[in-house]
Amino acid sequence: MSQGPFRLGLTGSIGMGKSTTAGFFAEAGVPVWDADAAVHRLYAPGGGGGAALADLAPQAIREGAVDRDALREAIARDPALLPAVEARIHPLVAADRARFLAAHADAELVLLDIPLLYETGAEAGLDAVLVVTAPRAVQRERVLARPGMDEAALAAILARQLPDAEKRARADFILDTSEGLEAARDRVLSLIAEIREERRHA
Repeated sequence: MSQGPFRLGLTGSIGMGKSTTAGFFAEAGVPVWDADAAVHRLYAPGGGGGAALADLAPQAIREGAVDRDALREAIARDPALLPAVEARIHPLVAADRARFLAAHADAELVLLDIPLLYETGAEAGLDAVLVVTAPRAVQRERVLARPGMDEAALAAILARQLPDAEKRARADFILDTSEGLEAARDRVLSLIAEIREERRHA
């Protein structure tokens, strides 16, 4: 058990309902840190991402901000660019997470929403991990309904993500979001109560 708040990681493959689940925790008053939102902040003007990537991908920097579309195009042309970008950005994301944890040091529970949690080894700094899941057909239907998504784009994203079955095998808690919003919300509330009860008797 880490000192300070209980650190619950949230992850799941694309289309599994992770953002919706994070929203339920926020509604219940749990502080939520979102790794994607942290990257957006870093890529905004003055966020630090532009300066960090200026020499690596100058074509993706616009007035101090990172143009994510241009960066994706640059990485598509030169896949070796991705690990170099990650090596610059991951420490900045980690610093953002550290600031969040410091700001909520008195909280009983915090949620850390990390899409590539297992892929980046982030579970090492957590007390437990919640994996959201859904049947493959439901996942596919959700993702392909998004603007600009097709089978090829979905396949490319899934290729970078740990298989759902492996995530579930490594999880401390699992939430199947295919059972409806109310069922998912109820599961979140019961999980919060369970963690808080354990904390009080630890």
